Amino acid sequence: MTGSLENRDWLLVFDVGTQSVRAAVIDLNGHILKLIKTPIDPYFSRQPGWAEQEPDYYWQNLVATAQKLLGSHEVQVERIAGVSLTCQRTTMVNLDKKGNPLRPAILWLDQRKADDTYRISPLIRWGLKTIGQHHLVEKAVQECKSNWIQDHEPEIWEKTEKFLFLSGFMTHRLTGEYRDSAGNMVGYLPFNFKRQTWSKARDMRWKFFEMDPSILPRLVKPGDVLGHVTPEASQKTGIPEGLPMIAAGTDKACEVLGAACLSPDTACLSYGTTATVNTANEKYVQIRPFAPAYPSAVPDAYNTEVMVYRGFWLVSWFKEQFGLREMQMASKRNMAPEALFDELIENIPPGSMGLMLQPYWSPGMNTDADAKGAIIGFGDVHTRAHIYRSILEGLGFALKDGMLALQKKNRVKIECLRVSGGGSQSDAAMQITADIFDLPAQRPHTYETSALGAAIDAAVGLKLHADFPSAVREMVRITDVFEPIPKNRDLYRELFERVYLKMYGRLKPIYNEIRAITGYPAL
Repeated sequence: MTGSLENRDWLLVFDVGTQSVRAAVIDLNGHILKLIKTPIDPYFSRQPGWAEQEPDYYWQNLVATAQKLLGSHEVQVERIAGVSLTCQRTTMVNLDKKGNPLRPAILWLDQRKADDTYRISPLIRWGLKTIGQHHLVEKAVQECKSNWIQDHEPEIWEKTEKFLFLSGFMTHRLTGEYRDSAGNMVGYLPFNFKRQTWSKARDMRWKFFEMDPSILPRLVKPGDVLGHVTPEASQKTGIPEGLPMIAAGTDKACEVLGAACLSPDTACLSYGTTATVNTANEKYVQIRPFAPAYPSAVPDAYNTEVMVYRGFWLVSWFKEQFGLREMQMASKRNMAPEALFDELIENIPPGSMGLMLQPYWSPGMNTDADAKGAIIGFGDVHTRAHIYRSILEGLGFALKDGMLALQKKNRVKIECLRVSGGGSQSDAAMQITADIFDLPAQRPHTYETSALGAAIDAAVGLKLHADFPSAVREMVRITDVFEPIPKNRDLYRELFERVYLKMYGRLKPIYNEIRAITGYPAL
């Protein structure tokens, strides 16, 4: 790399998500100068409930996306000061001694379960039951993909030289270093979430998630240097050789930062494949014991989160199953499909004429394993438009429930909402959010807040902005504010308190019976 940083004021960011790989060039004022999005196949399933993807598939799509972006006449490559990366969370990669993948990556959507019987001793299990926390620990042990591989593919585990998140794999491909950001450590590894480093030798996590410490990457803080782009990576991608790669955070952590949420009085709603509500905290706050606060994209800070596992995947599901006409029209008119779906429900009243949706299409850490999705209140007046609106409302109710839990634990009143992710493009979703939460819903100047957050990490790490508060002030702007409509707010408050909060408790016994009869989902 030649030239001084004085002449380099652009940032190159990669956002490797579940459904696409994005590459963007972003300036120091937060303007996305050029963005290339490459849709990808989210996963393949070799067995029901499995979700896997080849690690090299992600890398090949990153290479192709980088080439297209950096080959564009609008991009002055010589102005790029550094690169950062944000990725989907909890997608795991096994590498051999040469750094080659040993098996497909296991995605965060995967539902296979490891055996917890011999990993949690009877004494520890009894102790956890006495405090009512055995379910969470058992679930974490079962969800740990390294545990499953050791149980079912011991020959793969024996050959595993490095066990990395997808972010660590991509970092190795770009820099040759086995390093990763502490901001990416969201998953089932012996990681101390409070200290944001690997657990100490005697920590129980090493028994629950058994592995040799040598297979894990070296951790650096967000904003620190992970390494430099190698000649081989430069030749393949077009990224200048020697360009510094700056640590960022997971896609959700970067969304929180990119939405300018730096304190617990502002909640960040992420309307992505997984929908979340987060607050940023300088102190470590758990929603409940053994459910950790995650690392922030800001060093030594935390994001306290409640998640709706399938989130705005429900909207994608609706589009695929019921929205072909709007999708085709949007493509012909070169517009976002969300705008046409907004038109679809503009005459549907709040409350969807009695349809109520519980959005547990797939259970996450916030719900029991037997939780299922539900739509109740059907009548002969209902159409697909009512279903679509009920999806938006159901997600809003679930996230409001999470926000109230955050507010209680933080002991800080939430004053406003920042909404990011693809779902924030919908004016209808934004207004429904404001009405359900009874708070102003603010939309940043770009819904690509994950990429923007990673760019903020790079800007601060490269000393192009002095610190995170000043970088956020310069790079994030609020362009739209949706205020609650009183009559809608009042109706939603009644539905939330008198119906939604009662749905899960009333339906849970039925979910148990469904699983007992059908065997799905498996224990």
